[in-house]
Amino acid sequence: MKYYLVGYMYCGKTTFGRQLAEEMGMDFLDLDRAFEARYHYTVPRFFEAFGEEAFRKLENSMLRATADLDNVVVSCGGGTPCHSGNMDFILAHGTAIYLQMPVDALVARALRSRNPRPKLHGLPEEEMRRQIAAGLKEREPFYLKAPIILDGMNPTSASALFAQEIR
Repeated sequence: MKYYLVGYMYCGKTTFGRQLAEEMGMDFLDLDRAFEARYHYTVPRFFEAFGEEAFRKLENSMLRATADLDNVVVSCGGGTPCHSGNMDFILAHGTAIYLQMPVDALVARALRSRNPRPKLHGLPEEEMRRQIAAGLKEREPFYLKAPIILDGMNPTSASALFAQEIR
């Protein structure tokens, strides 16, 4: 059994994923944290140093390496399912879960974050809102391919409910 969590940045994939994995007795893998451990760069620093294209190539390789894993919840980066046929790979190798959140909630979380994402770093709030709305509009068609769509506003109760439903 393998679950891939997809959704826009700040929707709570890591928080939900850890909780779901614990409740289900599964392993948890955060692709961004695995990337950082493997390449010794934070994702924002890697973006700055080498660009998005280089990041996506390595991210794609790391996602493909999950094919052989079992009994795991994988938290994907926000853009992971939107490149290189990755959503098709995800759907072929596990169950995708989309944590859906409204733009205003994503903006609020972005403003509170101590770890700003490369595409939002230093933007005023209104520009950040426009960027998030545009990014979500572009990416959501990929996310909506997930057979399970959950309200990302409350990942704690959603993970408990979901864990009970699939046991």
